[in-house]
Amino acid sequence: MSLDNATRERIETLLKDHRVVLFMKGDRRQPQCGFSAAATNMLNELLPDYHTINVLEDPEIREGIKAYGEWPTIPQLYVEGELVGGADIIRQLYTSGELHELFGAAKPDRTPPVITITDAAAEAIRQGTANAQGVALHLEIGPDHSAGFQLAPAGDHDIVAHSNGLEVHFDPASAQRAKGIVIDWVSTVQGEGLSLKFPGAQEIKSLTVHELKARLAADNITLIDVRPAHGRAQVAPLAQARVLEEEGYESLAALPKDTPLAFICHHGISSQSMAERFAAHGFSDVSNVEGGMDAWATEIDSSVPRY
Repeated sequence: MSLDNATRERIETLLKDHRVVLFMKGDRRQPQCGFSAAATNMLNELLPDYHTINVLEDPEIREGIKAYGEWPTIPQLYVEGELVGGADIIRQLYTSGELHELFGAAKPDRTPPVITITDAAAEAIRQGTANAQGVALHLEIGPDHSAGFQLAPAGDHDIVAHSNGLEVHFDPASAQRAKGIVIDWVSTVQGEGLSLKFPGAQEIKSLTVHELKARLAADNITLIDVRPAHGRAQVAPLAQARVLEEEGYESLAALPKDTPLAFICHHGISSQSMAERFAAHGFSDVSNVEGGMDAWATEIDSSVPRY
């Protein structure tokens, strides 16, 4: 891949003007891919400020930075003009504490968190990992309490917690956020799966579309549409709804913690997960709209298209 002189000069100017530069998809407040989100989560823990370049808005930089550092993927982290690496390298350095040292931050607390895995969750995990060889169960918890499990090789610097005969591997920040969590297996109208309960988090209420209609009419609930852009293009958000993707998590999370919130998506699945994140963030009155926009179209307003 060739790199023209004009693009090279643009990249070199960016690296000269900023000590820490992350070339990513989106920006540090609204990453637009999982790898970029993981990188910013780690950097946000350690740095009050750093410069990001949204490569989605600049095709020349997007392709040019791959040629410049001979690194084929995005995101890419540069410090003092030198390529550190992509998301996996950033994670390795963060977990080992080397990234903390690079930025002059205090070494991470490596105390394993006390967690609880219920019998139902333990059985589901054992069944799901029965044929997995050479990998460990990792749990990553973001600053907004978003959480994700994955099976991956164990790292030399993982922080490992034990419960119910199982191991769960964490990076340093996730380990701190995991203190006191309960990992359970739940069955709801939205389906089955592992669920996290954070200490002090409120239970998520279920709200029918008929109840939602009444609450919106009374103007005593804030509705948040969590659907991605392609879903909202199919069916526009309800008039009173605030759109998570447009306003951003941090903006909505700044609302007073006693604000009654209701979350809606296409069928009520992703909205449940988002409701759990806001409850873990300290909101005390959180509901999920059963059946989502599909139920609204079926039971409330037949003029709304189903998709």
